[in-house]
Amino acid sequence: MSVLRRRSVTDRDVDVLSRAPLFEALDEQGAKALRANVTEVRLARGQTLFNEGETGDRLYVVLEGKIKLTRTAPDGRENLLSVLGPSEMFGELSLFDPRPRTASAIAVTECRLAGLGHDDLRPWLTGHPEVAVQLLRALAQRLRKTNDVMADLVFTDVPGRVAKALLDLAERFGQPSEAGLHVHHDLTQEELAQLVGASRETVNKALADFAQRNWLRIEARAVVILDIERLRKRSK
Repeated sequence: MSVLRRRSVTDRDVDVLSRAPLFEALDEQGAKALRANVTEVRLARGQTLFNEGETGDRLYVVLEGKIKLTRTAPDGRENLLSVLGPSEMFGELSLFDPRPRTASAIAVTECRLAGLGHDDLRPWLTGHPEVAVQLLRALAQRLRKTNDVMADLVFTDVPGRVAKALLDLAERFGQPSEAGLHVHHDLTQEELAQLVGASRETVNKALADFAQRNWLRIEARAVVILDIERLRKRSK
């Protein structure tokens, strides 16, 4: 069960929250007022925050760790929609459309989240329309990304999708190292396959090919990108 409590955010949390769409349009006074409503949620690795089909009553910003959003097909297969890290936001769709959750949220690693209840947020937005605009912009960006993913499933082969997924993960989680760009994505082979909409065997074959070409090095739940330009070309 998740641990939920209201608490004052740390200086580090303030920095993380300031980069989230919900806060980046605010001045310091407005951001401080909104942070007063934040509730901290702690999740263990593999723990479910909410399930697809449940009623949504709050949105979340990732403070630490990674969380994945998934959907389950009628035959039980799982589709990994996205992996989110610090400053990224989710759960805001039900703020504007109060129907059941369209995805499940599960902790990929131990993580801390900042939660904001819709009942606290709706009246607050009335006096801060710029925040509502930012939230709608975030939803529009997510829709664009969904359209890109759908197009990739139709027009791009599995190795191309794997390359594109790794580049997206690298942009958000990559850390420069002496060997190359270290991307600790924390995903299992099965989760990486779910992310690109392919079988684990096909994805592993693509990764092995990239490694043989010396474009990357495979590590446990991570890769080190050695030739990012080659990977970019393969993703197109």
